[in-house]
Amino acid sequence: MLPGIRPGALHLFADALSFSRNLCQPQSGTSTRKAKKETFMPSIDFYLNRKRAAMAARRADWADEQRAASNVRISASSALAGNTGVRGTRMGEHFVASDSGPGLAGHGLGPTAPELLLGAMASCLVHTYVIQAILLDVPLDGVTVEVSGQLDFGAVVGLPFQPPLQMTNLQYHPQVQSSAAPDLLEALHLAVEENCAVLNTVRLPSNVTRIPE
Repeated sequence: MLPGIRPGALHLFADALSFSRNLCQPQSGTSTRKAKKETFMPSIDFYLNRKRAAMAARRADWADEQRAASNVRISASSALAGNTGVRGTRMGEHFVASDSGPGLAGHGLGPTAPELLLGAMASCLVHTYVIQAILLDVPLDGVTVEVSGQLDFGAVVGLPFQPPLQMTNLQYHPQVQSSAAPDLLEALHLAVEENCAVLNTVRLPSNVTRIPE
């Protein structure tokens, strides 16, 4: 059994990957979005029930004097894979190949680092929508989030720029499928803004310390 994989879950991976790829394709119009929803949006009640039970169990585990146990340090690491230029990146028990495009001597074998950042934010936003919908008792049929940003690649390759080099104009576009009233959906959006860890880490000041070699 692979580490970190729940028994019986491997067969779900291919379905989940196919589902996500189809759902996350760029949308050209409302009719296309509706067609994709009808085609690729099965009921998520089973997952929501499992999630609700898991959240209740963790609250019980971390209540009262066990509260400090919920504050966990997580980590990721990356290394250059020789002349391939690929950055082998381990995140927890999972491994991703990060790569540049041919224009920067890469092979396009995986997402770039900025794309990984946007993907992490999108995933965290989707997850937070699920969690907050459960906590607020908001009916949920599905959620998709697209995150985008701008990066000056001229600065990346050494052309003059005004430091610091960073991604700018970050935006996220959530699409929540729900029968809830507009005021309840707005409360859900606000709760996500307050409780999405990756979103708030990126947009709020946070110290990053370099540990000497």
